[in-house]
Amino acid sequence: MNELRDIPRVLVVEDDAALSEVVCTFLGDEGYACVPAFSGTEALLAAERAGEKGAPFDLVILDLMLPGVPGEELIGRLRAAGVDAPVIVTSAKGALADRVGVLRLGASDYLVKPFDLEELLARVEVQLRGRETPAAPAALRFGRWELDPAARSFAVDGAPVRLTRTEFDILAALMREPSRVFTKQALFELVRHEEALADERTISTHVSNLRAKLRASGTDDYLQTVWGIGFKLRAQA
Repeated sequence: MNELRDIPRVLVVEDDAALSEVVCTFLGDEGYACVPAFSGTEALLAAERAGEKGAPFDLVILDLMLPGVPGEELIGRLRAAGVDAPVIVTSAKGALADRVGVLRLGASDYLVKPFDLEELLARVEVQLRGRETPAAPAALRFGRWELDPAARSFAVDGAPVRLTRTEFDILAALMREPSRVFTKQALFELVRHEEALADERTISTHVSNLRAKLRASGTDDYLQTVWGIGFKLRAQA
């Protein structure tokens, strides 16, 4: 990984030099790399340079009352310049119309001045947490089966088997907890994204269809019915 990307980079656009220093120092102590900009023009230049270096900003803290380019306009210009980082607006304007208007322009959050630094930190953490890329789920294996949640693919001995969305999700649930007995209701709650699923009784139909597709490979008996309860995977596959 590029070392410049290991530390979250924050562009602090604030024309009040004292407040800018306080915010940058506080966030710096919390492990963030802050770059101050005291006008809209400086902010655009800083964003451009950061992009050229391959270290774009992860977050922008933006005051609205800026010399030159006002904050409301700057949001759009930053987006046009390719900055897709979340923008937390800080402003003394606390009216609902001001807050809603800025959010509709593309801001991610709005903090009314004066604000507590701990609250600012919490909002920064929330915005950056939402941009974390989750690790791809690991492939699941059971006997001769292999299921890839990320690719939504399923294979037996390496040969692909086409499954419906609901069949795939039922199999994924069972393979994640192979020793668990799933009630029909539990499976229904996990896969009820399909409107065709009227109630948990339809789960039996989907399991039956799964068995039919697995019969050619001789692995249909991996799916076990626990009478009066639901389904599980065979103890030894």
